[in-house]
Amino acid sequence: MPLEQNQSPIVPSSQAGWQFWIDRGGTFTDIVAQRPDGEIVIHKLLSENPERYRDAAIQGIREILQVPAAAPIPIEQIAAVKMGTTVATNALLERKGDRTVLLITQGFRDALRIGYQNRPQIFARQIVLPEMLYEQVIEVEERHSAQGEVLTPVQITETLLRALQTAYDSGIRACAIAFLHGYRYPHHEQRIAAIARDIGFTQISVSHEVSPLMKLISRADTTVVDAYLSPILRRYVDQVATALTSHSSPSLSGFRLMFMQSNGGLVDAHRFQGKDSLLSGPAGGIVGAVKTSAMAGFDRIIGFDMGGTSTDVSHFNGEYERTFETEVAGVRLRAPMMAIHTVAAGGGSILTFDGCRYRVGPESAGANPGAAAYRRGGPLTVTDGNVMVGKIQAAFFPAVFGAGGNLPLDGAIVQQRFTDLAREIGQKTGNQPTPEQVAEGFLAIAIDKMATAIKKISIQRGYDVTHYTLCCFGGAGGQHACLIAEALGMTQIFLHPYAGVLSAYGIGLADVRSLKEKAIEAELTPEVWRIVDAVLHELSVAGQSDMQQQGIAPCPIQILPNLHLRYAGTDAALVIAGDPLDASQAGDRCTPVRERFEQAYQQRYGFTMPHKALIVEAVSVEVVGKPIRFMNPPGGRIGRRH
Repeated sequence: MPLEQNQSPIVPSSQAGWQFWIDRGGTFTDIVAQRPDGEIVIHKLLSENPERYRDAAIQGIREILQVPAAAPIPIEQIAAVKMGTTVATNALLERKGDRTVLLITQGFRDALRIGYQNRPQIFARQIVLPEMLYEQVIEVEERHSAQGEVLTPVQITETLLRALQTAYDSGIRACAIAFLHGYRYPHHEQRIAAIARDIGFTQISVSHEVSPLMKLISRADTTVVDAYLSPILRRYVDQVATALTSHSSPSLSGFRLMFMQSNGGLVDAHRFQGKDSLLSGPAGGIVGAVKTSAMAGFDRIIGFDMGGTSTDVSHFNGEYERTFETEVAGVRLRAPMMAIHTVAAGGGSILTFDGCRYRVGPESAGANPGAAAYRRGGPLTVTDGNVMVGKIQAAFFPAVFGAGGNLPLDGAIVQQRFTDLAREIGQKTGNQPTPEQVAEGFLAIAIDKMATAIKKISIQRGYDVTHYTLCCFGGAGGQHACLIAEALGMTQIFLHPYAGVLSAYGIGLADVRSLKEKAIEAELTPEVWRIVDAVLHELSVAGQSDMQQQGIAPCPIQILPNLHLRYAGTDAALVIAGDPLDASQAGDRCTPVRERFEQAYQQRYGFTMPHKALIVEAVSVEVVGKPIRFMNPPGGRIGRRH
């Protein structure tokens, strides 16, 4: 497609050179490039187009810099490449991660298979359990009590060594280690990790580093996910780095390759871990929505990110909402992630008629073959529905289709396919709709699915969505913005000029972030503050060390402490902002914290239990570094509905 340039530049980076902010989505790869003079260049490519290129991100950089396929990329012209990727997400969904062995406390071999015995579909007669990520389990004779007493010293037996060696000899190179109470007493995990390293395992994930919180099941699952996905990420990072730097001088310095984490912060490529990668692209979209909305004067927004494969919705009311325990593709995770609700309704969602009703998704045509209009023989999708009703016009859509990657959408095939479908519907139902009516019917179903998703993260949690601004972005967001707002009773819509690539733009606007957590498990009393303060200080030092190692100077660093609190006897903790670490320690500190907790609890659940004790389950510290300063980018356009 021709490059689009914006004439209202951002202030140039302090480093001379191009910056590339890339979001590799399921259908399209979006690239926002900042020239050395600050001007912005926008580019889009299909994420998968094997006839033309191996990797869309590298191909996009080549096309923007106008570098031929056989020529080396001039890395000396590039200051930074910042990416969000679905590589790990796809590997998890398709179960194509690395072969992994799990080492767990003796007697808990089947703990992850048993799980929590949740029944999401309570009346389902056939329970289909998700496939386990690990290939083998090795039980280790060791045991700590919850109080730290060594009940069974770790036994380095011939049986254990032989089992590890056999796993290695079979080709397994990823090892996950999760012991009972290992989050607090890590010595046994450390000993076994050293043995695995000596045997030759190249990926060793230990639970006290990956997820240093209580609950064996979710902690062990998170450790397995990290071991399963990190090698995939490492190979992709190496592939990108090699493509960029293979012909550059070893002495070349100044270039940075960074990736977006699920928590909404950037991290150096070599620190990018599997457990932090699953919402890499969508997290960039939330950052972009929040920052651009704030620049336009909106502080309460509903993020509506409709891409090719799915739609992500999010809620923002002054601070980023994160989940610390979630489930992705049937796998439990305890890792900080942006609170995003996803539904399988995107531009690529396949439209079908089963003989009596219309169905939208959950299957997606993806980038290959893509929508019927993409000239690759794909099925009818939501995108084709918008082509049919005139919301998408080929003259204004990227011309990236066909064998040469330079043809527009094929409107004729869309007309023909909807005409055939309308005829089929007429034969089976007796009613003869027009092709346009069929397309409108499918779009109405997609709108209902997306509006329901927004209600789950807003109305069902006690927020009046009519007082919010609907921030629409993603390649398909603008096509449905007004209908979504109408369905929800919202009166204000915000569309940024870069709405079609806002996830990539948000990756460029994002800060470097380091989140550190540690379990406490103590009742909130004046006496416990000494422990809390000591742990917060420890985590703060560790986070600042991360920033320094990533080249972030101390001056712009921000430290945000948080307390994870719950009522005694309950299971779900709420995250409450803690006092600044340099605040005075005098006076009653429990009462204001309890008041903040009960206000949040009332908002979430509709009641409080003032006579119950509060438990400090864990504490966390978020250290934020701002490597590059930006001026306000060009403002968005605001549409109002009355």
